[in-house]
Parts: sequence; C-alpha cells; structure tokens
Amino acid sequence: MDETQFELDVLAVFSHPDDAELCVAGTLLRLKALGYRTAVLDMTRGEMGTRGTPEGRAEEAVAAARIMKLDLRLNLGQPDGHIWLNDESRTALVRVLRAHRPKVLLTTHWDDPHPDHANTCRIVRDAARLATMARYDEAGQQSPVAMPAIMHSLFSRHTVPSFIVDVSDFFEQKMAAIRAHGSQFYRPESDEPPTRISARGFLDEIEQRLRYFGSLIGVSAGEPFYVREALNVDDPVALLTRPMNIYS
Repeated sequence: MDETQFELDVLAVFSHPDDAELCVAGTLLRLKALGYRTAVLDMTRGEMGTRGTPEGRAEEAVAAARIMKLDLRLNLGQPDGHIWLNDESRTALVRVLRAHRPKVLLTTHWDDPHPDHANTCRIVRDAARLATMARYDEAGQQSPVAMPAIMHSLFSRHTVPSFIVDVSDFFEQKMAAIRAHGSQFYRPESDEPPTRISARGFLDEIEQRLRYFGSLIGVSAGEPFYVREALNVDDPVALLTRPMNIYS
C-alpha cells in the first residue's frame, strides 16, 4: 500500500499526539467498526510537553493507533506551542488532504482555550476550502478535492453540541488508547514535573465527561460534536425517533 496516496473516509486532525485519543477515539473506533477508513494526523510531535520525549511519544502514538485500529497515523511536523494559521501550515495540510481525500474531518473547536488547539481548528477550516481550489499550491502538482465535512470536538462549556456520538461499545478501547500515552498521565513512580493531565484524577474526569454526554442521549458514553454548516437530514422521523433521554 502506498501510504502517500491511500484514500481515507475520515481524518482526525489534532495538535498533539494524545489529543485525538482524548477527544474522539470512541468515534474513530465506531466509524472503523462501520467499515470506514480512518486516520489521525498529529500537527506536532508534542516536543514542548513537560513530560516524556518526542521519541517516546511517537512510540506511544503508534501503540494508540493500533488500539484505535487506524488505517494511518501521520504527523505534520509543525512546531509544538507555535502552531500558527499561515500559508506554510495551510499548504502542508492541503497537501495531506489532496493526497488522502478524506470525506470527513474531525478537529477541535475554535473556542478551545489552548492556542495550538484553536489554531489547528482554523488551519483545518482554511485548508479544507483551499484544497478544493485548483490554482492553490500549483507547485504541489496535486488535483483539487471535494470539500470535506468538518466535525468539531467540544471541550468549551459555551457551545451546545450539534450531536453526540454513542461510543458506549468502545469506551474501554478509548480509555486504553488514552492510557497508551503513559508518559503524559498519572504514574505514581514518575519523578517528572506534574501537569494538569498527569493529576491522579484526570482520567476519571474524562470518564465522567463521557458518561455525562452519554446521559444526554440515553446511553452510557458519548462524544459531543459541533457542526457549523447546516445538516442535510434525509429522514427527520428516523433521526428524531432514535432512542434518547426524554428528560433532557
């Protein structure tokens, strides 16, 4: 298989090597179970992380990719802590989109408090549009693509989800994919400096968040998404009569 030209159905684009696992691993696993070709593109190697090393984090990313059953895991090589919306970053992502032609992109929301996350979102939105324009980046000698749909994973308290994906059947695998990034999370034997996500209770918070969003649709675990564009619903009755929490 030529990985430089392998076509995808779904590409998750996130800033750091553990972000996709934290945000959308359950959805990626569900999509894979439905038969879609899935991949993650990490914008950086996570080299500014307080804990771990870029080399170790790369190994963790490979291990997590296996758990998520990804078809590909890519890295754009942008500088950690210095992800900017500029022509260099947009062009780099345009070339990935034209090479792999995903139908759907998963990424962060522009209201994310982490600057890298917010800028990754903006780069994704720009690149998705620019990849459709034949005269953008003619030096890349690639054909334009159809505009992919974009799903924004939510952490902001100020944005109401457009929909929530039921990931109940994939909860354990999602948590295993997160734990594959062992350098970043709580380890009692570690002598590295503590961080927000290495706190003892952080992974419990992730579980509680999954349970909360699952409760909004009447299931045990869910991942929330926001879609800025209007959704084209084929069958409103089928959509609205799916099992959900009638008390919300």
